[in-house]
Amino acid sequence: MASTYEKIASTTLTSTVASVTFSSISGAYTDLVVVMNPISSSATDSYPWLQFNGDTGSNYSRTMIAGTGSAAESDRSTNSTQGYFIYGNRVFTDASFNAILHINNYSNTTTYKTFLARTGAASNRVESTVGLWRSTSAITSILFDLDTNSFVSGSTFTLYGIKAA
Repeated sequence: MASTYEKIASTTLTSTVASVTFSSISGAYTDLVVVMNPISSSATDSYPWLQFNGDTGSNYSRTMIAGTGSAAESDRSTNSTQGYFIYGNRVFTDASFNAILHINNYSNTTTYKTFLARTGAASNRVESTVGLWRSTSAITSILFDLDTNSFVSGSTFTLYGIKAA
């Protein structure tokens, strides 16, 4: 079955912000894809996370695998109040970090939602994460934030919808 990507929204920051939100997401697609190149306001560790529909309950879980070229590792968390899609990678003060998130079957109202993330920083490591949001609500908004610091000018976030043919 063929599918097509349709750009829903895109933002390139021109100032420092604490978070980025895509809201009023239509249920007209089968899946969502977010491509981002976030830049942090500080060199201290700053791990990105997401929340769907403003849900701050302990409804997020994730499992991660990573590689640095010389070592591999894995990690798991459950009952989190946000969906971390990074573990060892962190957002840098330059544009060397990128992430692609696939949010599957996001508008279905009978199943929990899963997301798959591929992230990397050429100077650091690559990671793959599978996450779960334990809610049957259709996703209508996605908030991206950092556990410390802010996103700065030049950060890019693009939301695509996938339409099945």
